[in-house]
Amino acid sequence: MYADRNERNSLPADGTGNGVARPKHWYAAYVRLYHEKKISIQLSKMGIENFLPVQEEIHQWSDRRKKIERILIPMIVFVRVTPTERAQVLTLSSVSRYMVLHGESTPAIIPDDQMERFKFMLDYSDQAIQMSNAPLTVGQKVRVIKGALTGLEGELTTIGGKTKIIVRIDMLGCAGIEMPIGFVEQI
Repeated sequence: MYADRNERNSLPADGTGNGVARPKHWYAAYVRLYHEKKISIQLSKMGIENFLPVQEEIHQWSDRRKKIERILIPMIVFVRVTPTERAQVLTLSSVSRYMVLHGESTPAIIPDDQMERFKFMLDYSDQAIQMSNAPLTVGQKVRVIKGALTGLEGELTTIGGKTKIIVRIDMLGCAGIEMPIGFVEQI
């Protein structure tokens, strides 16, 4: 009965584990394709904190325009859970497993600061966020000083001749948005 290496806590002297606060961590849960919204709703009803990255887009057909929600990372729902809640998530029939790092057997923990930056980018961006799992060289650390994303910290990079701000999410790659160079300052 060993705790995951990322979740070790000191036990009280009596060894019962009573009164030990279990930390919550972010994990990426794999779900059945097209079941992401349904799972997010079910998790919320269970009282489990979750995050489904969606973005509104306008789709143009020959006869009409319609605003739709596009799931940014298909088949993934992020959950912030304790070890006990982590097991409860797997009881849902459309949830298959958690993301693990290559060569490891325990679910990979996504750092809180990466999730907060990613959520901030989604909440305040006026443009479409693009996900990429292509390897990027570490770029210059910058902070956005103008526009809707003021305060966002990330890396400045150039992709396809366009300047972009990248927020890395370990294991998933990075989220990027086009940004004028005058809107950022070096950290």
